[in-house]
Amino acid sequence: MAEAKRFAMVCAANMNRSMEAHKVALHAGLDVKSYGAGSRVKLPGASRDNPNVFEFGRVTYQEIYDKLMAEDPKLYTRNGLKDMLERNVAIKPAPQRWQDSEVDVDVVVCFEERVFDNVVADLKSRSGGSGEPLLVINLDVVDSHDEALVAAPHALKLCEMIDASEDWECECDEIMDKFAEEAGR
Repeated sequence: MAEAKRFAMVCAANMNRSMEAHKVALHAGLDVKSYGAGSRVKLPGASRDNPNVFEFGRVTYQEIYDKLMAEDPKLYTRNGLKDMLERNVAIKPAPQRWQDSEVDVDVVVCFEERVFDNVVADLKSRSGGSGEPLLVINLDVVDSHDEALVAAPHALKLCEMIDASEDWECECDEIMDKFAEEAGR
């Protein structure tokens, strides 16, 4: 049997896409973490011109939840942030930034090309490294609650295919082709 892989799910803010995929993969029994690769955690506010902005490493999901619920519970219930933050609180304490974290995974699944580029640039800038192979994959997913719900099972499927492989490094192209065919991605 193949050795279990360690996975990271990465979106811009570690709020929506990466956390939904984290939840689905965790419930399936995979060794999974999640991160954001943006500069800050940005969430919709009362208007497009006034987003809620939080610093990675300085705020927990519960603190974000408390702030938004004190500000306008009807708005944040209606736009889905209340449910999203309740899900996140149940998974881990706080949003984490990829660039500020140790790389201790085998496979990174990104959910946006810009995020993929940020992760690859960060990996290139790090000195040393473990010498272990690291696969970085991009699944382009629009940053919406509905799209995150659709994408998370696809990410899980891909991770399970990689995890089941005896020699994922050599079989990577075949796994990706099979996934693309089966998932239509």
